[in-house]
Amino acid sequence: MSTNGKHIELWNKCLDIFRDNLPEEQFNAWFVPIVPISYENGTLTIGVPSEFYKERIEETYINLMHKTLVRVFGSGTKLFYQYRVAKTNIVEGNSNLSSITSSVVKQEQAPSNPFATVEYSDIDPQLNPRYTFENYCGSDSNKLAVTIGQAIAADLSVKTFNPLFVFGATGVGKTHLIQAIGVRIKENFPTTRVLYITARVFENQYTTAVRSNKVPDFINFYQSIDVLIIDDIQDLAGKIGTLNTFYHIFNHLHQSQKQLIISSDCRPADMDGMIPRLMSRFKWGMTVELEKPDYELRRRVLEQKALQDGLSIPAEVLDYVASNVTDSIRELEGIVVALLAHATMLNQEITVDLARAVIGNAVKLSKRQITFEMITEAVANHYDIDSEILFGKSRKREIADARQLVMYLSKNKTQLSSTNIGVRFARNHATVLHACKQIEQRLSIDPKFKAEVAEIEEELKKI
Repeated sequence: MSTNGKHIELWNKCLDIFRDNLPEEQFNAWFVPIVPISYENGTLTIGVPSEFYKERIEETYINLMHKTLVRVFGSGTKLFYQYRVAKTNIVEGNSNLSSITSSVVKQEQAPSNPFATVEYSDIDPQLNPRYTFENYCGSDSNKLAVTIGQAIAADLSVKTFNPLFVFGATGVGKTHLIQAIGVRIKENFPTTRVLYITARVFENQYTTAVRSNKVPDFINFYQSIDVLIIDDIQDLAGKIGTLNTFYHIFNHLHQSQKQLIISSDCRPADMDGMIPRLMSRFKWGMTVELEKPDYELRRRVLEQKALQDGLSIPAEVLDYVASNVTDSIRELEGIVVALLAHATMLNQEITVDLARAVIGNAVKLSKRQITFEMITEAVANHYDIDSEILFGKSRKREIADARQLVMYLSKNKTQLSSTNIGVRFARNHATVLHACKQIEQRLSIDPKFKAEVAEIEEELKKI
């Protein structure tokens, strides 16, 4: 059979079989990057990224490869691999694939410049197509990070933000953002070799390479990437061998003007277990924080998730969830999923009471921060007086008592200092301290007043 394109059709049939017999992530990682080059005289030649790839395929998928090639190409088929190696001599060897044999073919001499680009066929970037800028909710808490990410994806020749180091607490949207950058880059520059990988997978691949004595091939592969996106880099802490290898990969890519995008749960300065020379390189480009989602962002996430799931959530329920689930976007999305289950499977109406029950089962309710303004209104409402009067100079007993109570509650339930509280009333801090002492004395001897204060405190919890 000549190389008239028939080999591509047959190889696609093989891919269908591989896909049916492997988990999606394994198929994407180890078979999608393979390129069928030719099929001549019973010999199939395929291109793979590195010798590390060849060894991993033969070690892990030898039986599946053998049966599939015999089924599609016929018995007696020989298999040859082709890839570039960073050596000046040709390395050859035979596999143990029964009727399938293999040898390594060096395509051309490696460039003398160790940082020169070596071209490989395209690879599966391992990106989730759902993680795009279009469905990434923005607000002031992540505006800077989003803007920088979009700038990188728009023009890869600009290296102002290289590396881009994104950090933030769990569940604030780091993975979505860094993958969105990769997705946009592939849209704008389809031939760019983009790879997203977690630090744990990187570590596992490195460990396999060490066991197989294929570390140079492991490094060669990663040095061929144009845009390397590594998630949760903190997971490499303490892995000295892996960190040193990543240091060399980082240096090569950066010097070759390739883009690096890294995420972590903390800023570089706070990372433990990292080698100093690598930490210093993390600071070369742009370090940006994804803050905890503010109310605006939480509300948008809920609305978008509900829309995607075809769920109609009343505004008061959205407000309640956004006000009480404050730490994680991931938790917000989980709450919507739970509400969807109750609405569709149990045919329950989505109400604030249902949301309260769902949140209670899923996350710890956040206590709403009590403010000076909330206290002022609560006290004024309880005594049925205009809150503005409290800030005047009136010395009437009921006004003075209410004013002192506001000072006392503000001192005990907010982060305001005595001086700051006094400024609100155009008084000094000594006046506030005197007011607090007066209220404490009344609470100790006046049960009726103590009950009134307790009622006000309960009202504050409901606000």
